[in-house]
Amino acid sequence: MRSPFELADARPGPAFTVTLDGREIEALPGQTVAAALWAAGVTSWRTTRAEGRPRGVFCGIGVCFDCLVTVNDRPNRRACLVSLQPGDAIRTQEGTGHDD
Repeated sequence: MRSPFELADARPGPAFTVTLDGREIEALPGQTVAAALWAAGVTSWRTTRAEGRPRGVFCGIGVCFDCLVTVNDRPNRRACLVSLQPGDAIRTQEGTGHDD
């Protein structure tokens, strides 16, 4: 079976490392936070304010705000829209993302 990269004739640049709560995760140039986390097997990285329920990607196009995450100490970033850069520090987000 051919990989998606082969099927699309994609030639991404070299992988780089980012972190999720201190855990190293590999990412590819142009990849969003959500795509890199999914590729690493992470499907939830936020909890809701009221009941602490897990959330991840829902719409995948920046409309729903379910995928909010903290990137480089900036809370409430939509993981489906933020492209990763080498060394980015991602943190799971609880509630509003602000230290209360």
